[in-house]
This record gives sequence, C-alpha cells and structure tokens, in this order.
Amino acid sequence: MKRLSMTLIAGLLVLLSGCASTIRSNVTVFSAWPAELPDKTYVFERTEAQDKNLEYLNHENLVRNEVRRLGFNEAGTGKKPSLKIMLDFSVQSVDVRVVQPVYADPFFYGPGFYGRGFYSRRHFGAGFDPFYWGPLMVEYQDRTYQLNRRQLHVTISRYADGKSLYDVKVQSQGENPSLAAVMPYLVQSAFVDFPGKSGGSRTIDLKIAD
Repeated sequence: MKRLSMTLIAGLLVLLSGCASTIRSNVTVFSAWPAELPDKTYVFERTEAQDKNLEYLNHENLVRNEVRRLGFNEAGTGKKPSLKIMLDFSVQSVDVRVVQPVYADPFFYGPGFYGRGFYSRRHFGAGFDPFYWGPLMVEYQDRTYQLNRRQLHVTISRYADGKSLYDVKVQSQGENPSLAAVMPYLVQSAFVDFPGKSGGSRTIDLKIAD
C-alpha cells in the first residue's frame, strides 16, 4: 500500500511539473485573409503614447520577429506599405483564495498512532493494514495567491482603406507577475497556423524555454 501511495505521489509531481513548464493561452481568431496577397509590406501604427513607451516597443519587436518568419517585410522609410499592424496588451491582477482539504497521513505520526486512536499488529493481527481504512483526520487550509490575467490583441489591416484582415486575441492567466516573461509565448500563440479558421477559438500550450 505504501508503494502504491508513493507511486501516486510521484505521478502527481510529474503532472504538476508539466503544468508549470508550459504557458497555456486561449486564442480567438477572426480572419478575412485573401487567398493571394503578393505584397506583404507593412508598418506598425502606434499612438503617440505607444511611440514613447519602451515596454510597448519591446512587445512590438516580438511581433515584428514573428511576422518576419511568416514572410512579412517592414516597409522602409518613404515607401508605401500594403498593410498596417496594431497591437495592444494588458494585464490584470486579482487575489484568489482557495480552501483545500489536507488529509492526515499516518506515516507522519510515528508508530502506533492512526487517526483518532492507535493500532498495532498485536491488537489486530499480523495481516492488519491500517491504510486500508484511509485517513481519518481532515484539516482545511486557506491559500491566497495573486492571479495575473494577460491579454494580447493584434490586428492586421489593409493600409489603404483600413479593412481588417486578421484580428486575434490571446488570453492567458497564471501566477507569474512578469508580463515581459510571458509575452513571447502570447505573441507566438497569436500566429500559430496563421491565418487560421475565422471565428475559431482554441487552447494552445507552449513549452517554456529553459
């Protein structure tokens, strides 16, 4: 029985480590991407505030690298682009309180103690297994932590008339308070299988780089 308990604990640890090593995002895409688009030159359209914001410019550069991988080219100075790209992002922190049951494990109470009483093979026989009955002691513990809800919104539109061709929202949440640390994964998730199916929403898990 002890061996089975340790196996279950080991499996749980593997599962938890797997969750901690990925960034999970919910991605919603609306697309009117044309079948043919020979000119993929673009510019970023920014507000005056964004133009002076170093955090924004850092995240913009992540998008720049991602669309370059997809064959887009940033238009040079004085050249008329075919497309314009806009992005916005936000993070909201909320306090979360969780009440969890904690079951007493007789392994930690020393020999002879179990639940509300004592056991021994002398009392119950050589074949007695105290763990057959399961733990009898239950306590409840409160855990409060901060949950960070992040969102990235990217749109690609025609430069000439502003018609939207690609609109994607990426939402993710986790305990990591650093948006900068998570943003590379949000940007990558925004362009998985680009341009994708319009109106589709899916969950994307990306492994955190070592």
